[in-house]
Amino acid sequence: MNTKLYVDNLAAVTTERDLRDWFFPHGNVAEVNVPTDGTTGRSRGFGFVTMATPEGARLAIEALNGKSIGSCTLTVSEAWPHEQRLASSRRG
Repeated sequence: MNTKLYVDNLAAVTTERDLRDWFFPHGNVAEVNVPTDGTTGRSRGFGFVTMATPEGARLAIEALNGKSIGSCTLTVSEAWPHEQRLASSRRG
């Protein structure tokens, strides 16, 4: 079962390949998505990594949450389900 992770505090130059390379040592990576700014094409500062197993996700969080990469300190956590994000944005 896949586990989707949210990765925050990415440098503007971070690519999907970068994320895949950082997460792959901790388990199989099923999917990577780094949203980009439509004008500049640079990272918007966050991304999503879907790990193929919950164990890989747990290992990746333990290894990468709080890790400094360049001048940025990553925040890695399990992503909220889409429905929960929508409900939260409607309240606020």
